[in-house]
Parts: sequence; C-alpha cells; structure tokens
Amino acid sequence: MVQIGYTMLTEQAGPRELVGHVVRAEEAGFDFSVTSDHYFPWLGSQGHSPHAWTVLGAAAQATSRIPLMTYVTCPTMRYHPAVVAQKAATLHLLSEGRFRLGLGAGENLNEHITGGGWPAADVRHEMLEEAVDIIRALFGGGYVNHHGAHFDVESAKVWDLPDEPPPIGIAVSGDQSCELAGRLADLVIAVEPRQELLDAFDRYGGAGKPRVGQVPVCYDPDRETAVRRAHEQFRWFAGGWKANAELPGPASFEAATQFVRPEDVAESIPCGDDVSAFVEAVRPFAEAGFTEVALVQVGGESQHAFLDWSEKTLLPALREAL
Repeated sequence: MVQIGYTMLTEQAGPRELVGHVVRAEEAGFDFSVTSDHYFPWLGSQGHSPHAWTVLGAAAQATSRIPLMTYVTCPTMRYHPAVVAQKAATLHLLSEGRFRLGLGAGENLNEHITGGGWPAADVRHEMLEEAVDIIRALFGGGYVNHHGAHFDVESAKVWDLPDEPPPIGIAVSGDQSCELAGRLADLVIAVEPRQELLDAFDRYGGAGKPRVGQVPVCYDPDRETAVRRAHEQFRWFAGGWKANAELPGPASFEAATQFVRPEDVAESIPCGDDVSAFVEAVRPFAEAGFTEVALVQVGGESQHAFLDWSEKTLLPALREAL
C-alpha cells in the first residue's frame, strides 16, 4: 500500500499556521509529512516563507506520531553542510526518531541570497555529493576535518547525536542525480511519476529503498474557486524543474508564467471535490513504484477544509484504490 503524506508548504502559510496544519494532518490520519525549505515563495501571491527548520522544531513538539521530512533542503550554499548535520541531528532527537533529511541540489530562487552566484548543474551535483559526505561523517561522531573542492570543515563535531542518524533522501530529476542518489541516499525523492527515474535509482544502487513522490492538488467545494486559486498560486509548477531551478525570484516566475491560463493549470492539478480526480492524480506515482506520495494542497487558508475532507473522504478513497 502506498503511504499518503501531507505537505507543509512554507511558501503559502505562516509558521504558527503550518504547525497547526501538521497537527491536524496527524489527527486526520496522514501517514507522514514533508516540509519545503525556501527563502522565497515561488510567486508573490503565495505570500510566505518562514524558516522551515524552526517550524519543524515546533512541529516535532506539537505532534507525536507523524514522521517529518525536509522536502528538500539544499546543503551547499544557504546552509553549510556541517550546520545541516547539526540541525538534522537535533531535529531527530526532538522528534524521537521521526525525522528524515531530504536533500537536493537547490534552486537559484533560494540559494542566490548568499551572493555566491548560481553554479551549473554539474557543479551543484559535485557540491551536493561533497556535502552528503560531510554530513554522514558528522553523523558518525567524533571530530571531522575536511578540505575539499567546495567546502572546508575545521575540527567540527556534533555533540548531540541520536543513536541512529536520520535517513538521508536525495531529490532526482535526471540520470546524474539518480546516480548520486543510488550511491549515497537511503531513499529517493522525485516530483514526477517517471518510471525511468526509479529504474536509474535502482540501477545505481537504490533497489529496495523507499521512494517518495509529491503531487499538488486543490480542493474546494466550488471547482471554479479551486481552479482560480491553483492558477494564482501554483502556475509556476508548469515550468518544469530545469526552468524552475534557474529563475532567481518571484518576479521572474511571474513573468515566465504570465501566459499560463487557468485551464492549463487545471489540466495538471486536480481541482474541486471530485475524489476520483484526486485518486487519478496519485495513481501514476503508485504505478511507477513510489512507496510514498505527499499531497500539496494549494492555498494556505484552505488547509483545514482540505484536511477535514481528506479524513472523511480522500484518504479512505486513496487507500482503497491504491
């Protein structure tokens, strides 16, 4: 059975609201949760971007069962990998073992703020590999010294470590990232239900490991309202990850998506309250071999209505169908 997760999307709600949402998601019966880690929203209409790790710390204390996960953190520019290791270890302790560290090569949108420029994809993958090596070394205990192509670590040690380190997931979108994930990750992360990504992950060493997907949805009893909300806040999703990783700010995404129509968005995101449409949006992930799929409900103010509907209608339908 595919596990169904809930997404705390930091781009569309404030910190207190996000914690309240995941508390309700736990009550509603979601199997796990994931949290985006942004400095900017994709579009100004989303209106938020609190610090994800602070939110996760609060969520770890406010919940008792639901697993938590970054989806995903870039451990190379905005955060040094040694700091990511410390944060992840602390959160795993706070959550009593419920945390997984999802990592990725990042987006210009969030990483340009430190002024280091935006490297080519090949370089970003080199940086990610080196960062994962540093994080794993620090999870092992003891002092770590590292002088690599992209990072220096001087006599670092994480003093508060869990008995077992948090599992590390790596986000993939092509063969190069699949090779990296297959060698280095405990699980794989993808936002497209592409069988070839999982096949490549398996080929490079990932066979038998969890694979976590994500799909946006937009629930509302009035379908036109849902379509309008999805277009206002989620039309950036239509650009694909090669473009989404490169654009530098919300204004760029506004310009890049100015000709995307509401009906275009509604073709790729289920909108309204037809539960069968939501099931069919998740089905390609299940058929591709994903073991977990996190839902992203579009619109911060619509979360509680979505969670109530999910508890009564959507989750039972998904579990029966998948």
